[in-house]
Amino acid sequence: MSGLFPDREKAFEDKWAHDEELRFRVLARRNKLLGLWAAGEMGLTAAQSDEFATMIVRAELEKTGDEAVFQALHAAFAEARIARTDHLIRLKMEEFLTAAKTELMGGG
Repeated sequence: MSGLFPDREKAFEDKWAHDEELRFRVLARRNKLLGLWAAGEMGLTAAQSDEFATMIVRAELEKTGDEAVFQALHAAFAEARIARTDHLIRLKMEEFLTAAKTELMGGG
């Protein structure tokens, strides 16, 4: 019985680490999908699209959080003089989050 609590604690720590890694991967995938979508909206070439998508992934890593990604997308659309509403950008963020979860969790 004395080993029960340390084993249980280790199992919780392992699960937490796994969940955090999965969360990171899901968000990175979502951001890549968002970047590719936005690049398509802006008419970028394939090479430019990949570079832009990488920039969107980095936006989250540098500032952490959905707001950093939103701001990067919003600024890119403004710079390209392409009108996309805040609502549409946030809707796409949710849509691609669901797609990334499905893809990475084996549902699709």
